[in-house]
Amino acid sequence: MKRWFKRSLFGIAGAALVAGSLAGCAGQRHGWSGAASEQDQAAFRAKVVERVGSRLDLDTAQKQKLALLTEKLQAQRAAMREAGGGGNPRAQFQALFAGGKLDQERARTLLDDKLKAVQADSPEVIAAAADFFDNLNPAQQQKVRDFMDRGRRWGRG
Repeated sequence: MKRWFKRSLFGIAGAALVAGSLAGCAGQRHGWSGAASEQDQAAFRAKVVERVGSRLDLDTAQKQKLALLTEKLQAQRAAMREAGGGGNPRAQFQALFAGGKLDQERARTLLDDKLKAVQADSPEVIAAAADFFDNLNPAQQQKVRDFMDRGRRWGRG
């Protein structure tokens, strides 16, 4: 693969993970208890699409592709959360340290379950990310690259 293509693909994957992480953390910062409802998730995705859309000057078709990407990311995040028996991921992690020794077998199983969940949905996420990025014009693509080079969120200077 060409270097710029690899770099772009990794950058989009990184941005996707950041967006997914932000979506995951949003519930605690906004006073939601537990998992956010479907309405709350949809509202957050719409807010992300509007914010990123305004920064990149996206047209309607590009916003639809971004909305699809955010949906795929949210679905992958939900699948990963449910992997390993579902429930609270923090509690699952803390349970590994509950005894006198680290439960290595459970840690491996938990990790394997999470990785399987990510791998199962990754082709759809990558396809959605590629479809979104490939449909940006060169100036918009450069804005995405600049954003990733800065390592900051869209809202910060």
